[in-house]
Amino acid sequence: MTSARLTPATAALLTLPPLLWAGNAVVGRMVADLVPPVTLNFLRWVLAFAILLPLGGWVLRPGSGLMRHWRRFALLGLLGVGLYNALQYLALHTSTALNVTLVGSSMPLWMMGLGRLFFGASVTRAQLLGALLSMVGVAVVLSRGDWAQLARLRLVPGDVYMLLATIGWAWYSWLLAQRAEPDRLRADWAGFLLAQVVFGLGWSALMTAGEWALTDARIQWGWPLAAALLFVAVGPAVLAYRCWGLGVQRAGPTVAGFFGNLTPLFAAVMSTLFLGEAPRLYHALAFALIVAGILVSARR
Repeated sequence: MTSARLTPATAALLTLPPLLWAGNAVVGRMVADLVPPVTLNFLRWVLAFAILLPLGGWVLRPGSGLMRHWRRFALLGLLGVGLYNALQYLALHTSTALNVTLVGSSMPLWMMGLGRLFFGASVTRAQLLGALLSMVGVAVVLSRGDWAQLARLRLVPGDVYMLLATIGWAWYSWLLAQRAEPDRLRADWAGFLLAQVVFGLGWSALMTAGEWALTDARIQWGWPLAAALLFVAVGPAVLAYRCWGLGVQRAGPTVAGFFGNLTPLFAAVMSTLFLGEAPRLYHALAFALIVAGILVSARR
């Protein structure tokens, strides 16, 4: 796919999703005491399903191709809908929104590693250098700027959860690149997402049942939680997917990838405004290293 000229309208389309994804991390942190993390993910996608149903409900009809490829969509639903968001919300219980988004920015490292190991993708020297810079950036985040912490292997649990979520999302992204479903299903963004959500809700329901059975889970209903659920369902779960898809079609995936790494910057600003988690010097260093790694690895 060739990239087109980056117009202001396309730039706006590609800027909105990182803003919403950063807001997702901040809101998840804000309601951490109101709803269990896995339950939050389940409720979020229940609302997203209700929103997507009128737009892509045709995918649930016989002959759409969904059931013929149910194994593929079951795996996509597990990785993209079930595990990733549940692990992210779980990470926000013990880590900050800024750290979670910075660790998530290590995505190019895991994308390259999984591609090389399991999908036959080649790795260049520039990509290796970029991966090294990204790895150092993640290490800065995990150590909180204190290298002695790495020697003691004292990691915040939330950082580990987010690393697992990021690896899962990288696997999910590679699977998305494998075109195995009918063109009609792939072309309809609402139907394609709904096909994943259908199976993802099943996985999420099982994990939510386990959360309620094994923990002292409880929900504090009220307008703050209702507003948060509405935001994470409409914004990060539906609107961001739509804008990102349009932006990638217009500018190409390479250019779009750079916009994705605006998420930590937006999260830093939002955390300062809403959570009182002011960015520190090591956050800036980590962000610079991760972005430098992406830029180096993207060079031809």
